[in-house]
Amino acid sequence: MNPYASFLGDRNAREVIAETPGRLAALAARLGPDGMERGLAPGKWPARAIVCHLADCELAFAFRLRQALAEPHHIIQPFDQDAWAKPYGSLSAEAALATFSTVRRWNQALLETVTPEQFSKTLSHPERGEMTFQVVVETMAGHDLNHLRQLETIASR
Repeated sequence: MNPYASFLGDRNAREVIAETPGRLAALAARLGPDGMERGLAPGKWPARAIVCHLADCELAFAFRLRQALAEPHHIIQPFDQDAWAKPYGSLSAEAALATFSTVRRWNQALLETVTPEQFSKTLSHPERGEMTFQVVVETMAGHDLNHLRQLETIASR
């Protein structure tokens, strides 16, 4: 089961992936420095931490995509997002946004080279089971939409 599939709906995953850097930059500009410190609720990550999380996840997806293509039946290495988030309080949203956007362009370039057979390649996730490379791409897009929606909610307050 792909927990991010509901965010994607019938949208094309690669189109969402391509649109996200622009949407993220626009939301960051709309939020400004003060807005970056607001969260959805007490105890929830502020917008800055969400942007940092997206940068970290893009790095993780970059590795996962390449490993999945290079290895037979790759097993994805999960990570503890809360442990990774510990330094977010001292990291800049601007650096996170730049990192996300740069790595995303590189990931998009890779996705342009993937064949239909490679999109069907199987791999597995220790918590989510067996999936195809296409599901990983759909997960990226759904993950983007989830966090963009959070940032839009914060920006609208």
